[in-house]
Amino acid sequence: MSKKKRKQDAHEQIERQSEYYKLNTQAVDDLVNADESNSPEVSPEELRSYQSGGKFKIPHWLKMIFIKFWFPGAVCFFFLWGLGNYIGNMLDQLFVTGMALGIVTDVMTNNVLRFLEKTPGENSPFMMFPKKGYASFPLNILYAYLLLFLEFCLYSLINWTFAQITGDTETLFLGVEPVLFGLFYMGLDSLLIAVKHYLQSLWKRGRTAERGTDGSQEN
Repeated sequence: MSKKKRKQDAHEQIERQSEYYKLNTQAVDDLVNADESNSPEVSPEELRSYQSGGKFKIPHWLKMIFIKFWFPGAVCFFFLWGLGNYIGNMLDQLFVTGMALGIVTDVMTNNVLRFLEKTPGENSPFMMFPKKGYASFPLNILYAYLLLFLEFCLYSLINWTFAQITGDTETLFLGVEPVLFGLFYMGLDSLLIAVKHYLQSLWKRGRTAERGTDGSQEN
């Protein structure tokens, strides 16, 4: 290889290294100076394509149902079943269980729902008292007592109905166990939350209609 050829190859290699350095330097500068004003917009579909996980994904609403079912079922297992041999009086047992349900809802269930949010307030519709604060603690306990009372009535109604059908008033048809207890509790909770949302929508419609009427009268 001639001396001239070697010089030309060396010059081209230096140019390639220099261009590589410039490109990397530019990439670092772009990354450091990136903000909302100079960043290109990315569609939600493209963002989802980079998320980890396989093709099979559990629906969001199913995750919410499982969480709101699992925690009450766990409370039933540890308190209604676990303390049944130590607390003989039924009212005392229900009092302790209701207290535990309210505390678990405020401290654990709602915090797990907030943790799973992709955007702030996304899971608020699944909570009776979505605002986090000191007031939510006693409210969730009182709400748990209401749900526990409704569930007690539901169990009594089911057993009474089957007693009337079969004529056997001595046999308990449906006893309390964690899985069904959690499902009943979750179902009653969802029903009351739906009623709350319905009443809120009626109130908002009334307010909107009232404002529209006031505006028309002023005109």
